[in-house]
Amino acid sequence: MKTKIASVALALTALTSGQTVSAQQACVEAADLGDAITYAMPMLYETIQGPCSSIFAESAFMTNEADAFLDQFREQQDASWPGTLRLLKVFMAAQDSESTGEDAFVAAIAQMPEESLRPLVDVIIGQMLNERIASRIKVSTCSDIAEAMQLVAPLPRENITGLATFIAKRADLKNPTICGVANNGNEALQTSSPLPPVVK
Repeated sequence: MKTKIASVALALTALTSGQTVSAQQACVEAADLGDAITYAMPMLYETIQGPCSSIFAESAFMTNEADAFLDQFREQQDASWPGTLRLLKVFMAAQDSESTGEDAFVAAIAQMPEESLRPLVDVIIGQMLNERIASRIKVSTCSDIAEAMQLVAPLPRENITGLATFIAKRADLKNPTICGVANNGNEALQTSSPLPPVVK
């Protein structure tokens, strides 16, 4: 791995060795997935906003209310950081890597306190979102995205992340899987943990 971002990813993978995480048995906790959704939501919006800026400018909701919608996620980013890092470590551990070398940069990153990793994790998340979402967005779908955001905006943040986690469970998320979710062929997925309570 020659880029710094890739080196950070490798270092995060190395950090999992001290937490007994293995690619074969790794799974992410539903609560950590919810934290990651909360943490990444403002970044996701910024990623989408680029290709959709002209469409969003025509939406009254996106122009006048989107920031208030995102503020509830921004306010919880600090609290959601530990769970987000745990999920990212498991995700990195679940990925196959052809590189086994560690340079001085990787070694230094691996020794950093977790809070010091946060700016670098933000870079990794931003790159993942750009590669997997921004590059695939078609302008024709931007109005649908704006409508979807407007529909979920009245919900409390806990319900939005809970709904997203529920969908991930039903979708049989892989690499890594969600802990406590079993896939029995074509049978309905079962989970050992209840869904988050509805916030009224």
